[in-house]
Amino acid sequence: MITIRKPEDIYQAAGDIQNGTFRGRWHFSFEEYHDPAYMQFGTLRVFNDDTLSPDAVWPLHYHREIEVVTYCAGGEFRHEDEQGLGGILKQGWVQHTTVGKGMFHSEINNRKDETMRFIQMWFLPSERGLEPSVKQKRTERAERTNRFLPLVSNEHTGALPIRSNAQVHSSFLQAGLTLDYQIKDWRGVYLYVLEGGPVQVNGHLIATFGAAKVVEETVLHVRADTDTELLLVDVHLI
Repeated sequence: MITIRKPEDIYQAAGDIQNGTFRGRWHFSFEEYHDPAYMQFGTLRVFNDDTLSPDAVWPLHYHREIEVVTYCAGGEFRHEDEQGLGGILKQGWVQHTTVGKGMFHSEINNRKDETMRFIQMWFLPSERGLEPSVKQKRTERAERTNRFLPLVSNEHTGALPIRSNAQVHSSFLQAGLTLDYQIKDWRGVYLYVLEGGPVQVNGHLIATFGAAKVVEETVLHVRADTDTELLLVDVHLI
């Protein structure tokens, strides 16, 4: 079964933050957005597509007992914790944070001359009380061209490990080409069109900024009508 989420059906947020503003597309209930139909999807709890104005900062805030994956979709993302430690992500790079027993951190636009866009995903941890840690990975477009590149996974060599039953893959799919993705038993897929598009998924059309929630399917056939950037999240259904 494939449920298509049109861009206009995904909650859009906006507001003022330190040094600037943010705009967001929030796919699951988060802060003031509450939708009983979209509280989570398997082990995926949050999927936010946020854009920060130049030099803007999401100030230090506290989290605990979540696994965070951050994907930079444009500009330069900077992460800092309460000690000022963190890292910089450029477009296509990914970071995994085990928040564990607790962490203060902030998300920052590292550039003063352009906007920064990042996708942040929260996953339910497989263990509680873990020590906080941050790791990141550089990737280039060539690595994800016409394939699903594992960014975060406990099953794929070279991917960042995660303390959750979840995987995150990225792809740059060129116009006219089709990618297949196999789905194992008891798992679901959340596919997001970051830019480009539309794409066709098993006969369903997904527009730019649209998504597909997939359950009870064994394979996805993803065809790009134009050059398209995609994120695919593979989760255990609970």
